[in-house]
Amino acid sequence: MSGFQTFLSNALLWVEGLAAIISIFYYFKNAANNLWKYFVFYLGFIFMCELFGKYGENWMTFSKAQFYNYLVIPLQFLFFYWLYAVQSLKKRGLFIIFSLLYLISFIPSEFYFKGSKIIFSFNYTFGCLILMVLVLMEYYKQITSSDIINFNKNRMFYINLGVTLFYIGTLPFWTFYYLLVKYHPMWNVYYDYFLVSGIVMYVLFSISFIWGKQNS
Repeated sequence: MSGFQTFLSNALLWVEGLAAIISIFYYFKNAANNLWKYFVFYLGFIFMCELFGKYGENWMTFSKAQFYNYLVIPLQFLFFYWLYAVQSLKKRGLFIIFSLLYLISFIPSEFYFKGSKIIFSFNYTFGCLILMVLVLMEYYKQITSSDIINFNKNRMFYINLGVTLFYIGTLPFWTFYYLLVKYHPMWNVYYDYFLVSGIVMYVLFSISFIWGKQNS
């Protein structure tokens, strides 16, 4: 990584920590008795996972790839499926279906796409496509809402924007990673975007607690 990318990588980690701290503050103030507390727990847990992923090798030997592929990333997808389908869209059945489809996608990922030089991670790509469907459904819900004029008070507005920029925006980068890495200047640009969009996403998550007024 370049010096700028190292700076962005460190900044991303600490912005994640800041988002976790802000969410904990608002948890004790507002969210202790509603389902948004799970978003608070999620941000704290993900920050701890990122700390472990970055510094854990100083104390123990483990596979970062397996740690992220089989724990951190699946947890992220399953949580966002719940947040969108159950918490926002009120479609519990959709959460169950999408979660099962995502978990099933590990089968072809392990047996048919492992070692593929075109698709970097099939289950990640499939998980992102499912998340994209939920993101579009959330945008439709917000656009057609009678309360659209107060979009700046809707916590999901900031979350949805952050998820769009980070997960959806970087989908081509992680899907076609092996192809892009052959063109280093292009890879560098997209990796910079990955880091910057991650920082922006967690800033938006923090803003969602500060400005968002959605309490259910």
